[in-house]
Amino acid sequence: MERNSEDKAERILSIYSRLKQGRVIYKEQESMAFAVTPRTIQRDIADIQCFLQNRSSETGEIEEIVFDKEAGGYRLETKICNHLSKEEVLAVCKILLESRALVKAEILPIIHKFLGCLSEEKDRKFVKELLDNEIHHYVELKHGKKLLEILYTLEKAVKKQCYIKIEYERQKEAKIVERVVKPVGIMFSEFYFYMTAFIEDIDKEKEFQNPKDIYPTIYRVDHIKKVCVLQRHFSVPYTERFEEGEFRKRIQFMYGGTLRTVIFQYNGGAIDNILDRLPTARIIKKDKDVYTIRAEVFGKGIEFWLASQKDCISNVKYS
Repeated sequence: MERNSEDKAERILSIYSRLKQGRVIYKEQESMAFAVTPRTIQRDIADIQCFLQNRSSETGEIEEIVFDKEAGGYRLETKICNHLSKEEVLAVCKILLESRALVKAEILPIIHKFLGCLSEEKDRKFVKELLDNEIHHYVELKHGKKLLEILYTLEKAVKKQCYIKIEYERQKEAKIVERVVKPVGIMFSEFYFYMTAFIEDIDKEKEFQNPKDIYPTIYRVDHIKKVCVLQRHFSVPYTERFEEGEFRKRIQFMYGGTLRTVIFQYNGGAIDNILDRLPTARIIKKDKDVYTIRAEVFGKGIEFWLASQKDCISNVKYS
């Protein structure tokens, strides 16, 4: 049985690799080469087709095995799906509007460009009607600052690993400080964009609550008053690179701090609310309607969130 599975895997990989090379697959030749029936080869092709269909939903690239009548065999046909459906446009526009991330002058042109992706006039009109009320009542955030240009500048600096000099407004102290930093990521959370960066040449004993903190400092992008990309580069070994996705899983409300583990009990019903809010959360015990949860988190943001859920959360422990 194990040998048969290995034979099948080798056969399918062989057929797939040759299809990817643009070669034509002939069922009869394959059945002779692998000493199986033509029907077995047909099933192999169907398995590859199923794999390609599942993969297309992730990549947007549509690959399909078609029978070429002229050649008398099977070949791989590739199409790039670069148009948006009316359902996709509606969903993306609603997410953008709900985020309130940008001022009207920036977000409304984006919404209209998405609507312009729809080829059918009736679809454009209908989706616009569905969005009109939200567009009309769209409320900008109080900072009222355009962000697209600075976001692009910061992302380029992250990508090219350039030092930047920023003038940053500290909200608590109502003062502007100047920093030279190594930007390592841009993230979005709870209405705002944030830059994560390591500060260059700073007295950690004086400036940091925890001088041994090895994690990046978090800056709200709309509080950056001025940014200058310097002609200096930094390097980060691949194994030590900052991963925004992993960091984002572990941080709540974008409060910086150290990495720690929290364990607590939850009795608020729908456990999905917790698992969605804390992507690293794991259920370690369930006793009737009480769940014991463990999660890895950065910073103090988790404390504020747990406090807001005090009616259904108890026995909180940190380590």
